[in-house]
Amino acid sequence: MGQAQPFRATALIVEDDVMQREMLSLLLEESGYQVIQCESAEDAERVLDKDAGALCLMLTDVQLAGSMSGVELAHVAKERNPKLDVVVTSGRPLKQPLPAGAKFWAKPWAPLDVLREAEIAQMS
Repeated sequence: MGQAQPFRATALIVEDDVMQREMLSLLLEESGYQVIQCESAEDAERVLDKDAGALCLMLTDVQLAGSMSGVELAHVAKERNPKLDVVVTSGRPLKQPLPAGAKFWAKPWAPLDVLREAEIAQMS
């Protein structure tokens, strides 16, 4: 008989900058997360269609590859999973409102911010 795998919280990282996406993924993996990476909001939406309820945390940039912004993706994510911890980041001020419960981080953010958010999301 196989042993049951311990529960690992899952995070969705949506970032078109490979270096940023890899850094976020590494930080979250070091915090015990299973990480799903996407370059575009459209790719992330497919993940949300399939696994929204299994996600604890989504971090997304505003500017992404494809036609949908990170703010639009945040609205989709909160519709699919209202309990999902959603963080939207940008180097510029937001021009659109975020859904209720989503957070905005101005770039540059600190790695410690990611680790704190990971801890909060796992407790939710």
